Amino acid sequence: MPRKGMRSVCFSPKISSSFFSPPSPLRIGFSPSHPSISDSVMDRTLEIAEPVIVKWDPETTTFARVTSLFYENRREAREFIKTVNNLQKAMHFIVKENSGSEKLVRAQNLMQIAMKRLQKEFYQILSMNRAHLDPESVSTRSSRTSTGSSTSYNEDEDDDDVIRAADDSITEVEDASLSAMADLKLIAECMISSGYAKECLKIYKIIRKSIVDEGIYKLGVEKLTSSQIHKMDWESVELRIKNWLNAVRTAVKTLFNGERILSDHVFASSDSIRESCFAEITKEGATLLFVFPENVAKHSKKWPAKVFRVLDMYAGISNYWPEIDSIFSFESTILIKSHALTSLVKLGEFVRAALHDFESAIQKDSTKSPVAGAGNHNLTIDAMEYLSNLADYSSILSDILADSPPQTKKLMPESYFGFSDTEESPAPAISLKMAWLILVLVCKLDTKAKYYKDVSLAYLFLANNLQYVVVKVQTSNLRYILGDEWLTKHKSKIKQFAANYERLGWGHVLDSLSSVNPTAEDATPEKVKEVFKKFNASFEQAYRKQGVCVVPDNKLRDYIKVSIARKIIRLYREFYNAHRQKMVGERNSAVVVRYAPEDVGHHLSDLFFGNIESGSSSSFSSPSPSHSQPRRSAD
Repeated sequence: MPRKGMRSVCFSPKISSSFFSPPSPLRIGFSPSHPSISDSVMDRTLEIAEPVIVKWDPETTTFARVTSLFYENRREAREFIKTVNNLQKAMHFIVKENSGSEKLVRAQNLMQIAMKRLQKEFYQILSMNRAHLDPESVSTRSSRTSTGSSTSYNEDEDDDDVIRAADDSITEVEDASLSAMADLKLIAECMISSGYAKECLKIYKIIRKSIVDEGIYKLGVEKLTSSQIHKMDWESVELRIKNWLNAVRTAVKTLFNGERILSDHVFASSDSIRESCFAEITKEGATLLFVFPENVAKHSKKWPAKVFRVLDMYAGISNYWPEIDSIFSFESTILIKSHALTSLVKLGEFVRAALHDFESAIQKDSTKSPVAGAGNHNLTIDAMEYLSNLADYSSILSDILADSPPQTKKLMPESYFGFSDTEESPAPAISLKMAWLILVLVCKLDTKAKYYKDVSLAYLFLANNLQYVVVKVQTSNLRYILGDEWLTKHKSKIKQFAANYERLGWGHVLDSLSSVNPTAEDATPEKVKEVFKKFNASFEQAYRKQGVCVVPDNKLRDYIKVSIARKIIRLYREFYNAHRQKMVGERNSAVVVRYAPEDVGHHLSDLFFGNIESGSSSSFSSPSPSHSQPRRSAD
């Protein structure tokens, strides 16, 4: 049956069925004694329609009052719809020919009975199929376009045949959903074309809006004003953010998507009706969902620790933006999309402000007490933990920071960053931001290093903390943000700091051996004894002083110890092997030649665990028995 002719009597639909085509004027003469064409048409229509419609009048029979037409017999329901459509067309035809006909009044009474029946059926299908028409069933059933076409009504084909012809993989729930959607569409098209759109939409909006509102409530999305959020402590806000994060995916991909599919299908015959219907049903729930992030961003303090939940909310909207844009594509739902976009903007502003506060917090850190053992500063640990966690949101941060003003390039030497940032090849905004924040941290650490009275400890402090920074970068997503060149440059800086520490902390030990040629055979015993004593004193002094130092990182610890040992032991071994025999027979030779090269190595291997007291002399209090006589050392 052509549906383009389904309109109310007032809409002047085009009559296309041959059943209602008037006979030729040449075959029938018009006279007062001959019934008009319109009367003949109406007589035939009323004769057919009256028993079909009256049978289902809930006011006249108990059977009609307690029985559902569409559940009792779907074929009969299809015939009922056809009958009502034919009655509507006949009424339109007679209005043109004889608007004062008594048959028109009779037809109108039948039409009212039919519309009451269809209202009842429409309500029952919507109410009794809440489980089958829940948004999840509808949204997983098919896309909006396939749903709109695959269940179109064909007057020459039974709905049961349509369902049986569907894919064999359709489950029982999907089958019930498909049946209910097809029935709703039949009823809606019939009521709208008969001029009863208002009654149809009222029922649909009330029931479906209650389902959407109930869905939003069950998802844990609360209706909170800006002032309420502002007065809450962060723990309470965070709890509601978690609820929102769990809700947004289901709300967008299931609740609103399913509702859009259903309204598009049921009201496929009218673009304006399906638009206004969907907008009214979802407006309150969608606004509640998308306004919440905006209120959180606007009325929460921009503490850096809060930024991760805010980034989660940003991702919750941006990740599903294609679906949001598609579902709320109507002109009447533009305000809903506007709320979502505003939330994105406000969340982005929150993140940028939080990063600014994080930078300020680093710069304002006022702790002046040197870290014991020149180890890792809490500021380094906390800041890098924060930045490495931020790097897990690199794609989101890239979007947010792309809109922020670039860092002042004159304050950011390219040689420091380790990657190019030119007008021709600009570096990503997130790379510049992360590099800048680490630069701020390193500069602050450089300031804190000055609190060490011993400069060698200052350099060890810088080596330790920069090593912590590099390891954090290397083992997190920061590596992909900053790049290998950045890592290479900063590893080089660590080696420079370590070399300065060795030079200042252990240089005098090497200097104690430089007053005589280690292999010179003409050195007098007195000179040799003097060198041994100088070495003993300088080595023990350095050992005690540096024994309190800590190098937490295993690789850096081994690197520094090997570097120190390689320099000291090599030079000492040469001197020891060349001159130890000259001390044989000397008084107190065991005290003079206190260490074999292996002993020096053993002492150095104990360093950088922070377990040697600076004032202790127990390690040097008495030479071991093996030192009582000089011994040959392995070359």
